[in-house]
Amino acid sequence: MSVTELYSRYTRVWIPDPDDVWKSAEIIKDYKEGDPVLNLKLEDETTLEYSIGPKDNPLPFLRNPDILVGENDLTALSYLHEPAVLHNLKVRFLESNHIYTYCGIVLVAINPYEQLQIYGEEVINAYSGQNMGDMDPHIFAVAEEAYKQMARDEKNQSIIVSGESGAGKTVSAKYAMRFFATVGGSANDTSVEEKVLASSPIMEAIGNAKTTRNDNSSRFGKYIQIGFDRRYYIIGANMRTYLLEKSRVVFQAEDERNYHIFYQLCASSSLSEFKDLSLTSAEDFTYTSLGENIFIEGVNDAEDLVKTREALTMLGVKEIHQMSIFKIIASILHLGNVGIVSERDGESCHINRDDTHLHHFCRLLGIEQEQMEHWLCRRKLVTTAETYVKNMSHAQAVNARDALAKHIYAHLFDWIVEHINKALHTSTKQHSFIGVLDIYGFETFEINSFEQFCINYANEKLQQQFNSHVFKLEQEEYMKEQIPWTLIDFYDNQPCIDLIEAKLGILDLLDEECKVPKGTDQNWAQKLYSKHSNSGHFEKPRMSNRSFIVVHFADKVEYQCDGFLEKNRDTVYEEQINILKASQFQLVADLFHDGKDSGPPSATSKNAKINVRAAKPVPKGHNREHRKSVGTQFRNSLHLLMETLNATTPHYVRCIKPNDYKESFVFDSRRAVQQLRACGVLETIRISAAGYPSRWTYPDFFSRYRVLMTKKDMTIGDKKQVCKNLLETLIKDPDKFQFGKTKIFFRAGQVAYLEKLRADKFRFACIKIQKTVRGWLQRIRYRKIRKSAITLQRYGRGYLARRYAEMLRLTRAALICQKQYRMVRVRQEYLRIRRAVITIQAFARGMFIRRLYQEFLLHHKAMIIQKTVRGWLVRKKYLRARNAAIVIQCFYRRVRAKRQLKQLKIAARSAEHFKNLNVGMENKIVQLQKKMDNQSKEHKTQNEQLNVTNTALGSEVTKLQKELETLRIRQTAGTQVTSLQEELEKLRVELQEAHAQRKQIEEEFSNEKQELEQRVEELEKENTLLKKEKEEVNRRIQNPTQGQGSDASQKETRLQVELDEERQRYQNLVKEYSRLEQRYENLQEDLSSMKFHPGHRRNPSNQSSLGSDSNYTSISMSEVGDTDDTIQQVEEMGIEKAAMDLSVFMKLQKRVRELEQERKRLQTNLEKVEELSKRKGNEPKSSTSEEDINADLAYNSLKRQELETENKKLKNDLNELRKAVADRASENNSSNELQEGYSLLLNQLKAANEELDVRKEEVLMLKTQIVNSTRQSESINHIDSSDVSEWTNNKKPVDAVDTVDAPDLKNKAQDWGYLNEDGELGLAYQGLKQVARLLEAQLQTKSRQHKDELEALHTQIELQKDNLEKKQEMLDHFSTLSPEALVEFSVQQEITRLTNENLDLKELVEKLEKNEKKLKKQLRIYMKKVQELEVSQATRSRPELTRQVTVQRKDKDFEGMLEYYKEDEALLVKSLITDMKPNVVSATVPCLPAYILFMCIRHADYINDDQKVHSLLTTTINAIKKVLKRNSDDFEMTSFWLANTSRLLHCLKQYSGDEAFMTQNIAKQNEHCLKNFDLAEYRQVLSDLSIQIYQQLVRIAEGIMQPMIVSAMLESESIPSLAGVKPMGYRNRSSSLDCESGGPAGYTLQALVKQLGQFYTIMADHGLDPEISQQVVRQLFYSINAVTLNNLLLRKDVCSWSTGMQLRYNISQLEEWLRGKNLHQSGAVATMEPVIQAAQLLQVKKKTSQDAEAICSLCTALSLQQIVKILNLYTPLNEFEERVTVSFIRDIQNRLQDRIENNQLLVDTKYTFPVLFPYTPSVLSLENIHIPASLSLDFLTRV
Repeated sequence: MSVTELYSRYTRVWIPDPDDVWKSAEIIKDYKEGDPVLNLKLEDETTLEYSIGPKDNPLPFLRNPDILVGENDLTALSYLHEPAVLHNLKVRFLESNHIYTYCGIVLVAINPYEQLQIYGEEVINAYSGQNMGDMDPHIFAVAEEAYKQMARDEKNQSIIVSGESGAGKTVSAKYAMRFFATVGGSANDTSVEEKVLASSPIMEAIGNAKTTRNDNSSRFGKYIQIGFDRRYYIIGANMRTYLLEKSRVVFQAEDERNYHIFYQLCASSSLSEFKDLSLTSAEDFTYTSLGENIFIEGVNDAEDLVKTREALTMLGVKEIHQMSIFKIIASILHLGNVGIVSERDGESCHINRDDTHLHHFCRLLGIEQEQMEHWLCRRKLVTTAETYVKNMSHAQAVNARDALAKHIYAHLFDWIVEHINKALHTSTKQHSFIGVLDIYGFETFEINSFEQFCINYANEKLQQQFNSHVFKLEQEEYMKEQIPWTLIDFYDNQPCIDLIEAKLGILDLLDEECKVPKGTDQNWAQKLYSKHSNSGHFEKPRMSNRSFIVVHFADKVEYQCDGFLEKNRDTVYEEQINILKASQFQLVADLFHDGKDSGPPSATSKNAKINVRAAKPVPKGHNREHRKSVGTQFRNSLHLLMETLNATTPHYVRCIKPNDYKESFVFDSRRAVQQLRACGVLETIRISAAGYPSRWTYPDFFSRYRVLMTKKDMTIGDKKQVCKNLLETLIKDPDKFQFGKTKIFFRAGQVAYLEKLRADKFRFACIKIQKTVRGWLQRIRYRKIRKSAITLQRYGRGYLARRYAEMLRLTRAALICQKQYRMVRVRQEYLRIRRAVITIQAFARGMFIRRLYQEFLLHHKAMIIQKTVRGWLVRKKYLRARNAAIVIQCFYRRVRAKRQLKQLKIAARSAEHFKNLNVGMENKIVQLQKKMDNQSKEHKTQNEQLNVTNTALGSEVTKLQKELETLRIRQTAGTQVTSLQEELEKLRVELQEAHAQRKQIEEEFSNEKQELEQRVEELEKENTLLKKEKEEVNRRIQNPTQGQGSDASQKETRLQVELDEERQRYQNLVKEYSRLEQRYENLQEDLSSMKFHPGHRRNPSNQSSLGSDSNYTSISMSEVGDTDDTIQQVEEMGIEKAAMDLSVFMKLQKRVRELEQERKRLQTNLEKVEELSKRKGNEPKSSTSEEDINADLAYNSLKRQELETENKKLKNDLNELRKAVADRASENNSSNELQEGYSLLLNQLKAANEELDVRKEEVLMLKTQIVNSTRQSESINHIDSSDVSEWTNNKKPVDAVDTVDAPDLKNKAQDWGYLNEDGELGLAYQGLKQVARLLEAQLQTKSRQHKDELEALHTQIELQKDNLEKKQEMLDHFSTLSPEALVEFSVQQEITRLTNENLDLKELVEKLEKNEKKLKKQLRIYMKKVQELEVSQATRSRPELTRQVTVQRKDKDFEGMLEYYKEDEALLVKSLITDMKPNVVSATVPCLPAYILFMCIRHADYINDDQKVHSLLTTTINAIKKVLKRNSDDFEMTSFWLANTSRLLHCLKQYSGDEAFMTQNIAKQNEHCLKNFDLAEYRQVLSDLSIQIYQQLVRIAEGIMQPMIVSAMLESESIPSLAGVKPMGYRNRSSSLDCESGGPAGYTLQALVKQLGQFYTIMADHGLDPEISQQVVRQLFYSINAVTLNNLLLRKDVCSWSTGMQLRYNISQLEEWLRGKNLHQSGAVATMEPVIQAAQLLQVKKKTSQDAEAICSLCTALSLQQIVKILNLYTPLNEFEERVTVSFIRDIQNRLQDRIENNQLLVDTKYTFPVLFPYTPSVLSLENIHIPASLSLDFLTRV
């Protein structure tokens, strides 16, 4: 790429300018190599010939394309040089109001001199966790980068903030510390971060002052190390200070002030506590009035002192020490006003005795006034031989006084810093730290002294470290990408540093001169001239011999030598210090004691007084600290600082001062360039430009420059190879680019060249498009012209044709006129002749016609006569025939009438029946009821018949049994078998008849069912019509009242807003209470962990688990007899699919099976217990366990004996019967009759056995109850005798942190457990001891149970094996049976088959009876629906339960209460709350735990037990809190308990007895209301708990969604290929990213929608009220809106048209999800309105005033700041899209300046809408709720 190609026409360049430093120009003529001038055109359209020289004037700098202007990172510019950097900063600062800009690793911060709303907590939250390159430049981004690298690399970090005075260093450091305090807040609420922030106002008060450049200038450097633990929480901090400007204490330049603390004390002198300081206005003191301006505009010194004192208190400085500090500061002011009077000789001076300021000085410091008065005017000279006192002159005394003031202030400053460090120190081991260095920048003034020399020396060291770090990062980047690199030449300022600090350098010569007794500044200057005159960084001024010049990296600085020695020595006379050491105030004495002299505080003052004058004069200098010069101390501290910085990873912040007038957003280019050169920003640019500053990833490069590729290149699949081929074709010089592993590296200017080629390609394409379009437009124009010409020709030819046609028409008209005239004449003649001829013919024809008429008249008369005769004859014939027909018709009609009469009689009866049926629905239903009653009577009659038949059969069976006994005795059974067979035949016939009757009943039932269904359909139609009429009437009623109710609606809206605000305040208080409660609990845990020794500890989840869990299954009587009850309740609920009731026989069979299982289990347990008793007989046991085992053995042995006796008896009877029948069968050859008789006998035997089993079970149950009651009474007596003495003094629950109940204060004095004043420690200790004992006993019991269960399982396995072996033996036995035995087996099979058939038939009959009952109930339900239509309409407004409710038939006496014993309360809470899992009750009634708890509360209320109610509610609330604390990040568990807590709250309201809550209750629910207690206070507690759970639920959901929102809403491409490509690839600046892994994968919108769906599904499954679910969704959508909008306002890369389109599409998908879930009325869409308007703002036009008006009317939900911010951030994605102009933004601001709105830029992400829990009564009745056996709540009794 040659120079000719770069410097061509239309190229813009930068040329030097004396005012603006650089100004832009455009080349108007192509430049050729060798041309002496460059033809330019300036921005004001003037031309300029810019001379070009090889040495003097090189070619000007090229200007970047406009598309690159305003970049976040200066190193991303294509051309990297000074004018480009300056212009980019200026555009961002003035046009976009962006004060932060990246420059590689440096953050450039420009002081806006205006308070910006970009440092709030919302901004901190937005930058927290983000990568450095993702968001707009900010001090928070640098702080987040340091925090992230510390956590990832486990390496200490440093943030170096530098700049001129007034550039904003202190503010930047303060905001960085605020970020760390917010993000890394302490884990245990020790307020360490608050203490770190509290150090800032203290240090500003004692170390900051007003200067000409800054109202709050830091006059010292400080390095603050913020310590973190292994979890990266702040645990402490440490501060180091550098080079306090002590000279400011005694001298200030014009329009400057002393340190703020002096003016704060003077402003507060009127306060009562400060009366003792004897202070007045600052104007009255010399040290505060030298600058002649004691005020700062906008600063209240008195208020600042209040903040300073609050900060001191926060850091643990006691009030007495604070007053001591203020006394010392006030004494300095009085010292400055001490009047030193010169004597006449001029060699001595004195102080007046009545000098009040000296008196106040000595009084405030607690020293002797006479001694201080003496030594202020004199000094002691000590030699080896003698010691003598010398008077000082006035000037010397004033200097000594000022030195003493500076010395006192410096020591006080160091003491305060040391105390701050002690307050911030922690005993916890520090894992890592982040240091914040607030250091002065490079300074150069008209007069530069020792302070400026030290400051510039420190900046030289920092610049050297900065250069080496930048070079190191560049080198690492090249090595990581594996590209060859050469050594980059960068400025090394080591020679300048050596000039200052090396041996015989400036500082060494200064220290040497200070040691000379009569050393002077002049002598020191001469030594510098002679020693360093040959150095390249040292120069001697031409016109001065008392100054020298040092060539620093930033600029040449001339230093005045005057005062260097004095400031370096920092001389303070020892006598004055000794007086201060002897102060009677401890703090003053401690300030001036070094480490060696510091002894006991009581002896300090006496020792100091004794040692004022030594017995023998000995040369005594300063201590070791005083012997070091200021320069040496500063050099040592600077070396220590550099070692610290080199051991950390540095981050740089360079503060720029835009102007010297402190005007907001005014940019002085000359001042900015000076600071950019001084702070190293341009050096960073130069280093970057020397290498490969522009870097593109291969995909980005391919997407951007694929327009330059050919079709052949596009077919290659490897994009990396395509990019290589393209670059090798376009750029011939291979040194201009390098290919890395993941990026392409370009030299400076190459990307601009590629952009030029791309623009040329687009320009060529545009020209081709323009050519084609213009040709098309011309063709269209030609066609229009041609069409117009044809139209004109058509109209012209038509006109000529019409003229010719007119001439032809006139000619034809003339001919017609002639023809007509001639015709008229001829016609008149013809008519005259014709009339004459006609007259003659008329007369002749009349004569002939008259003759013919006479002839016709005669014929007519004859015809009349004939007609009359013939008519008479015909009429006679007709009358005769008619009479005959009438007679025939009469006979026929009589026959038909008789038939019709019969039909009418039948029809009359049918019509009457039809009329009765249609009288009304009531009559119809009554008749149907009557008919059903008749049928039920018939069925009842049939049932009675069946019962009679069964009774007869029973009697017959008894008779047959007796006969069988007779047969057995007599051995004759032939005739009996025959009779039995006959009876069996009769039974079969009766069964067939019953079967036929059943079919008939089924047919009748089906017909009636069809009729009922038709009638129900008609009723439903009528119901629908009634509903429509009702809705129409309501609509007509509401319409007239809408106009009248507008005012009322407005008032209601205002009241609703006020209610929401009040609710929000209340919920914030609840939230704060929860936080304080959590903090109190943490403190209690810390106290308990420190107080008690480590031992047996347990989790909170086990604290209430005092009961024992059993894995053995048990059969309760309620479950055994539940079959009929369950079926009947299912029928009541109307579930037609439920199973019908079983027959009597089936119930007996079920009872037998259950008893058999129970017998086997008991026998197994008995055997197991016997084995255990044998095995553990020798082990020591407690009395309680022995009694339990003996009781179990006695019970089990008793039951075993009874079972064995019964079994033996039954087996003997069965064997005898079988043997007798088998013998008889062998005698009678196994006939069929014998088989039938045998089956009948076995059936009778089975019935007898079943009856016997029932009686046996009843006996066993009674004995079991007796044994249990005995054991329970023994256990209760044992507990009462052993444990009641220990528990009498402990009335408080063990977990007293979260309990609601207050301790019983009446017995406090008598309770020995109250060790302290509140008694909490004693109670806690006693409770822990008792709980520990209980837990140990419980643990032993658990272990024993576990062993027992294991052995029982082994025993059951052995029993199963034995059963299997027995069955196998039985099968083998059958295979070897004889024929007779096989016959017996077949007889048994036949008996079983017949029995089953009989049972099936009876079961069908019973099913029919059940169906009949069900139809009756349905009929009653339909009648009730018709009568109570309005009530049913209101109740159906609630959503129906989506899950099937498992219910149980209501017992007659069950009132919806559950009884439990007081000792089972812990087990109840453990089962329902502590150990409850949501999936356990997922298939039951939603909120089942809440219903069960309320039913228990109802029983406690029913028995009027207030202690039980109070205890249960308190324990429940505390257990819920603990469960939520243990599952603080589990959304499902939190949702589950929110639903149950709200349901329990609703139950307390619904059954409270309050009429306001009983409006929707049914009569049965009203009967279940609480009778004795008002639980309104507990309702309030539960309401507060529900609010806390809701807030926790929202917090968990927001925490889960937080990482997904930005990626899903702003970054993922929901619309493919819509997002554009940046014209410059951003460098991956954030070293916190893992380049190898590529970082975490982004979330898509589908993932976000799926997560929302999961949240909503979980809440719906748990039965959470829909209103609460809607509020949760609304809050989550607000969070999505806040996070999305905040990131949009802080990221320039997403503020584009394509992002607006993507964002609008994503929002539409969320709205679609809301509509799909029927949540569009929840208000969630309204919360998204700001981000919707932001997306629209990105898409609308932004040019004209009409566009501005449209934006103002569109963006009503966005604030003015947000609109302006988005417009400033709006970034075109290519050069064809225009930027938003500054004038357009100003127009928007002018239009919206009167809008009343919040000034906050970012949306508050922590805002929570006030939650409202609407009252939602339950439609379930308590008596219908079933408790699953899986909950193990067998100890609850239904009442």
